[in-house]
Amino acid sequence: MAHNPTADDIKRDARSAANEAHGDLKDGARKIADDVRDTARELSDNSGAARLKERGAALADDAVETGKYYAERARETGQEYADRARLEAERLYEAGQQKATEVAHYAEERYDEVSEMVRRNPAQALGIAAGVGFLVGLLISRR
Repeated sequence: MAHNPTADDIKRDARSAANEAHGDLKDGARKIADDVRDTARELSDNSGAARLKERGAALADDAVETGKYYAERARETGQEYADRARLEAERLYEAGQQKATEVAHYAEERYDEVSEMVRRNPAQALGIAAGVGFLVGLLISRR
């Protein structure tokens, strides 16, 4: 039997993916910050300006590529969870439709049974209806 994820499962998975992406972005940002700090230190030493220029350009390129990677990853994860949520909503809708059909069928059967009982015993049905009406009247008058 296949496990259908609930809305809570989907939320939990989305939260987990968001936390993972957040951690990855944080680690990437920390690495870039360390690289920039090292580059700044090298710049303050004023040695190898051409090499530092190349290093700065490489860091900028790395930052752009890292940003693109995580943006694409977040988009894919969001799409995956949106698809899961849509499928779960469809499953719940169909289950609700099935239950509504079952309840309608059950109500129809009970109605037929009550109708038949009233036809067979009209005096008893009238007495029961009067008793229920009397009780409802008492309950309403007490308020």
